[in-house]
Amino acid sequence: MPLFYLFWRAISGDDDYAGGAWALLAGSIAAMLQFFLGSMVEVGGFGLSRWVSACIDIVALPALAPILVYLVLFSLKAIKGSPNFTNFALLWLIPSGVIRSIGWSHLNDPIYLVLVPILWTSIVVGIPFFINLIKKGVVYIIILSSLAIIIVPLAAASSHWAFYSQKISIGALFLLAASAPMLVSAVLSFINARG
Repeated sequence: MPLFYLFWRAISGDDDYAGGAWALLAGSIAAMLQFFLGSMVEVGGFGLSRWVSACIDIVALPALAPILVYLVLFSLKAIKGSPNFTNFALLWLIPSGVIRSIGWSHLNDPIYLVLVPILWTSIVVGIPFFINLIKKGVVYIIILSSLAIIIVPLAAASSHWAFYSQKISIGALFLLAASAPMLVSAVLSFINARG
């Protein structure tokens, strides 16, 4: 996560640090709470409970939380400047990534140590991409972007579930669906920063 944050800062050319201290503080608190409280969903087998666990405990909710907190802080004027959901969420996930990697390292499972950080990054870069599209105000773009904001975290959780269930081809398709907005956003940010 720290490396992707630095990579994102380098390609986007963004010098706005608004909310960075809030992100690290809130992310640290959230990471410690989740560490001490444990999982919210009891997992059994490879079915629906495993997918719900991916949504709530592992992939979707941990990546959506910083975006939602940033939205609240920005609307309460606790954060000044232009909104930058991506920087805030990437900084938030650094402490969580550190604590999770320590906890998951004994599993020696690339699903947790490689796939989950990629899925987190896909969510925290992809959703702000669609939020920025919504700001343009064109009706069909608003509808499609709103649907995409719902689809990205669901696809990320489904990718985790499919890889965990050894359904590699389905997992790869869901991974592609979840990470495509991140890749497009990264390319456009690089072009805009250099152009």
